[in-house]
Amino acid sequence: MTVGVEFQAGAYESFAEAVGHTPVVRLNRVTAGIRAAVYVKLEYLNPGGSVKDRAALGMLVAAEESGELGPGGTVVEATSGNTGLGLAALAAARGYRTIVVVPDRVSQEKKAVLRAYGAEVRETPGLRPVGHPEHLRSVALRLVEEIPGAWFAGQYDNPANTAAHRATTGPEIWAQTGGRVTHFVAGVGTGGTITGAGEFLKEASGGAVRVIGADPETSVYGGGDGRIWYMEAVGHFRHPETAEDLWPEAFHPEVVDRIERIPDVEAIRVLHRLAREEGLLLGGSSGTSIAAALRIARELGPEDTVVVIAPDSGRAYLSKYYNDEWLGALGFPLASPVDEVTVGELLAPDTSGVARVVPSGATAAAARELLRSASALPVLLQREEPDTVVVAEIIGAVTAEDLAAVPDSDLVRDHLSSPLPVAGTTEPVRTALARLGEHTGPVVIAHEGRAVAVVAAARFADARAAD
Repeated sequence: MTVGVEFQAGAYESFAEAVGHTPVVRLNRVTAGIRAAVYVKLEYLNPGGSVKDRAALGMLVAAEESGELGPGGTVVEATSGNTGLGLAALAAARGYRTIVVVPDRVSQEKKAVLRAYGAEVRETPGLRPVGHPEHLRSVALRLVEEIPGAWFAGQYDNPANTAAHRATTGPEIWAQTGGRVTHFVAGVGTGGTITGAGEFLKEASGGAVRVIGADPETSVYGGGDGRIWYMEAVGHFRHPETAEDLWPEAFHPEVVDRIERIPDVEAIRVLHRLAREEGLLLGGSSGTSIAAALRIARELGPEDTVVVIAPDSGRAYLSKYYNDEWLGALGFPLASPVDEVTVGELLAPDTSGVARVVPSGATAAAARELLRSASALPVLLQREEPDTVVVAEIIGAVTAEDLAAVPDSDLVRDHLSSPLPVAGTTEPVRTALARLGEHTGPVVIAHEGRAVAVVAAARFADARAAD
């Protein structure tokens, strides 16, 4: 610091010192009719852009102090994005190399920011069971073995993750509300935020604060079967081939009093309302968490105060949750609806059921039977009871031609064609036609992220002619 210059509060000597100290902001319009006060803690105002800056700093410092990470070392992490961003920014400021392993489903914006920090981004297929050589953790651990001086952050099982929130997030919320917080809501990903902050708030309040976990509807944490969902950085996916489903050590379930299971469509609607009615552009997991907070708040009275974590900004998801092409193709509500005929209106009532699919673990013989009345069918990641078909779990397609010379006992997953094109019920027909191009085969129809029908492209013929 320059001698003789007096700096004001809020001036920090490094990136690390600026982590934390994020504000809480009261919701005023989306809470119409709700008597309890609902405050959102804006974690995207951390210098690295998310709540994960706290865990990243805590884990880095702990690794430095223990000697696991030395000068010139390499930071390696497996992440859906935000922890990698925090680690990459902090590592850049401290002189470390960073390698981040991400699933191929992560938004383009997150990958671009990681590279801007100088991090090396290694993409790997997202739908892999634990233990598979292409699973995120497997790839990251292999890199650590190969690179001298590499350190694996391991946010899911690293106690420094939880400790960071116990030391910072919880105390900040308690101080900012003057101890009046009665309900704390956070999404459950690694579990570090809800566990660390929740433990502190329960202790500070003598057990009075209720801790609520926000979870995607199909996530395992809340009792779902682990099918994939569309909100990034929250929940616990369970691949159907997972032998043993291990939960993160950073998550202490006993801290959580209740879990609210939030469908993707509810989270997306909340995100759109927050942007248009509160001026808050937030990320997908924020939609899940704030939807849960609003549910809880509707049950409470004027003496209650709800604080909910908004992990990151919507700027990292402009290509997804605020992009009508992405939303419409999956049948989610559009951010800016248009007055045009939609795919759902064109095809009604054929979009009210569940699409017929072939499980990836089916034999060729079983698949041939299913294909007797269809030229091609989508192939779903194996589930015991595929009564709900999530489009994101469709891994390809199969035709009778694909299986013509295949032995009856072969599994379908080994003989896949490219996935069928998808059209969403909420998108304008003209948009769907543009994406279908000259495709003449079957088309998967999606509604709110689920496959509800498989129709022949000919169903779009009249609309194509009019177009």
